[in-house]
Amino acid sequence: MTEIATAPATVDYRTDPTKYRHWTLSVDGAIARLSLDIAEDGGIRPGYKLKLNSYDLGVDIELNDALNRVRFEHPQVRSVIVTSGKDRIFCSGANIFMLGVSSHPWKVNFCKFTNETRNGIEDTSKHSGIKFLAAVNGACAGGGYELALACDEIYLVDDRSSAVSLPEVPLLGVLPGTGGLTRVTDKRRVRHDLADIFCTSVEGVRGQRAVDWRLVDAVVKPAQFAATVQQRAAELGQQSDRPADGKGVSLVKVEREDSANGLRYRHVTVAIDRAARAATFTVHAPVGAQPTDIAGIEAAGASWWPLAMARELDDAILSMRTNELDTGTWLLKTQGDPAAVLANDALMQANESHWFVRETLGMLRRTLARLDVSSRSLFALVDSDSCFAGTLAELAFAADRAYMLALPDDPEHAPRLSLSAFNFGPLPMVNGQSRLERRFYEEEAPLAAARASIGTELDADEALKLGLVTAAPDDIDWADEIRIAIEERAAMSPDSLTGLEANLRFASKENMNTRIFGRLTAWQNWIFNRPNAVGEKGALKVYGTGEKAGFDMGRV
Repeated sequence: MTEIATAPATVDYRTDPTKYRHWTLSVDGAIARLSLDIAEDGGIRPGYKLKLNSYDLGVDIELNDALNRVRFEHPQVRSVIVTSGKDRIFCSGANIFMLGVSSHPWKVNFCKFTNETRNGIEDTSKHSGIKFLAAVNGACAGGGYELALACDEIYLVDDRSSAVSLPEVPLLGVLPGTGGLTRVTDKRRVRHDLADIFCTSVEGVRGQRAVDWRLVDAVVKPAQFAATVQQRAAELGQQSDRPADGKGVSLVKVEREDSANGLRYRHVTVAIDRAARAATFTVHAPVGAQPTDIAGIEAAGASWWPLAMARELDDAILSMRTNELDTGTWLLKTQGDPAAVLANDALMQANESHWFVRETLGMLRRTLARLDVSSRSLFALVDSDSCFAGTLAELAFAADRAYMLALPDDPEHAPRLSLSAFNFGPLPMVNGQSRLERRFYEEEAPLAAARASIGTELDADEALKLGLVTAAPDDIDWADEIRIAIEERAAMSPDSLTGLEANLRFASKENMNTRIFGRLTAWQNWIFNRPNAVGEKGALKVYGTGEKAGFDMGRV
């Protein structure tokens, strides 16, 4: 297979159910159904067919959108059935031919987005109370089983042929790297010797053995399968407090203006400096009258600033990650009135149990977490007219470095940094820590000092003393210090920086999600570059040709 070295001119992550080619979303009362029926000729790029309900990035883009539709547009939904619209095949996983012809950066971005979408299913189960049931109505392999693993429970049809499997090692010379290995052990708690057999066999496990090995929760005969799945979905939904009479919020299209060197939204702008290989993300505070109660929030709907801003920032992160590979440094800036940001924080905190506010917090949480795991250098620039306050201060704490302008001779125009309760838990990283807990290694003294500053506008010296910023150059040194930092970053190996940043950002506390991302980086990236996978006789290259893979049998 000939490698397609580049992605399309641009990948657009914006879609809606009228444009889906692969998923069908249907809602019946408290139960939603996501049915996967992949169009073989619907690949996001040319050169392969999506056979056997196999997926590519375009399929996952639709799934991500569908999950947001369930969260926001259907508040009455308490459980989701994930199943297949094809007979005897649930999903055969990531399309092998797509992987075989794709460049390494494309594979990595694809796997990362897939991870984030699967993690988002679990995040929604934990925080929103929407439970997910995988109704595996046919053969389920590789990434298809990984999708099922992300659900709360897995029901497998007991038709003597349908099985679950992770055949990447014996079949492709790679790994189930989008969470398969990790969820089998950390989530399903499959005994490691049984998992060893499972992950090194092509045929997989079916029937009662799949239940005994904890690979699925139940097996059901075909005649009873649909009814049993429906009943169990209803039972899972009884755990949820989602409102039966809630009014959904329509997710209108995120409007974006594209130019040769940037993206422009209502609340977010991205300006690309190609010579410096850097992009400046500027997030704007709300302007004008803002809601002050739940009625106002509901009336604002998708235009409510926290949700609108989060959706725009999410799209900007995804677009830049996929379409601008050479832009290695992201400069994070804010602009506007800090009081307006803090007022929205206070409103969300006062109404955090309301389903719409809870879902908006979820969107903010997942968007900021997407920033944490982006393989880009992140520098926050706290300068004049900035509003790193509360929720937006999380951008500074997500950064690898934060520079804050000191103006000792002009205090009126000096920037300020302000904290809120949202900096101490409601918007955690994927490892469950707040960014301040990560910053201070959960040491109580600096955390208590930072918490005591809530309600105070901190200047550069005060923020530096509290450890909230990295450096506080004055206006004489500011431009040169920032320029030198950006130039230094651009001169270093992007590969080394990615490894460095990932290790430092997730330094002390691990959980299943961080292990999934870490193992994807450390294992999958390496293995996807090895000749045993992608060489002339590599398993990915010769798959489907009838030719046997030729392995270098040396252990490294």
